[in-house]
Amino acid sequence: MNKSTPAYVKTAAEVDRARVAGKLAASVLQMIEPYVQPGISTDELDRICHDFIVNQLKAIPANIGYHGYTKTTCISVNHVICHGIPSEKVLKKGDIVNVDVALIKDGWYGDTSRMFFAGEPSILARRLVDTTLEAMMAGIHQVRPGATLGDVGFAIESIAHREGFSVVAEYCGHGIGQGYHEDPQVLHYGRKGEGVKLLEGMIFTIEPMINAGKRHTKLLNDGWTVVTKDHSLSAQWEHMVAVTKDGYEILTPWP
Repeated sequence: MNKSTPAYVKTAAEVDRARVAGKLAASVLQMIEPYVQPGISTDELDRICHDFIVNQLKAIPANIGYHGYTKTTCISVNHVICHGIPSEKVLKKGDIVNVDVALIKDGWYGDTSRMFFAGEPSILARRLVDTTLEAMMAGIHQVRPGATLGDVGFAIESIAHREGFSVVAEYCGHGIGQGYHEDPQVLHYGRKGEGVKLLEGMIFTIEPMINAGKRHTKLLNDGWTVVTKDHSLSAQWEHMVAVTKDGYEILTPWP
């Protein structure tokens, strides 16, 4: 690695360590899926995730203590865009639920989130969730050496706009490794050919937040919870991605 290589480019051995952490984070989302049902509280879901991370995975919940945050997960329901704080709030039939998990294993961070349905969702809710997944994957498919983060953002935005949905601009993906939030910032909108050029060994999250209504956001008084200003539904999916020699590798694969 020469002097001109950015600090956020990882060696093959470092990518291996990030891969371990990413797979563990993904396993938390696999584990929690059967529990996401009407009648359970988001606090209970958080507790189950905490116990699994600590006792089964022998890892550290990365969110606890992060800027004073007290929970293991962020759980965002319906019109909550991101950073929903687990509480005694009970899931209702038809709710759409994002569970966002981050953990530390041997000094390396794993970070991923996905959407769940508590019971049968509305047609609009299902279309929003499916479109957001498609948008994330379209962004991931742009990842390869020589491409740009603008290519990633453009692909995501194009899918969202095709369906009449909007992309949240204020919150973005990020580099990740031995730090939770590293450079570069990964915007979920952009222009082809613009932005940071991708290099083999970069690791970052792609985590679009897409609203059924307008893109505008509101931060609640708790200092964490972000909601849609127009109270429309919002969905988010998140993967950790490594840039490989000829493309990409998803470091947080779901079974």
